Amino acid sequence: MKILAITDFKAHALRILGEVAKTKEHVVVTKRGKPLVEVIPFSTCKPAPGKLSEALMFEKDIVSPLGEDMWDACK
Repeated sequence: MKILAITDFKAHALRILGEVAKTKEHVVVTKRGKPLVEVIPFSTCKPAPGKLSEALMFEKDIVSPLGEDMWDACK
């Protein structure tokens, strides 16, 4: 990953964007030493369906954990 000052990026933007597209290397642009933006190559890849399915927890009964009286309070 390259780190460039915003003035360097501004002066050479087209060349830098071409390099990012070609090498797939990320570039962080800084302003006064603090990261401002990250330039990353465009990707047409879509995440696989169900990739986060293991991170989810499914409950069969969503009323019991709170109790009946809590659900009635919403009416």
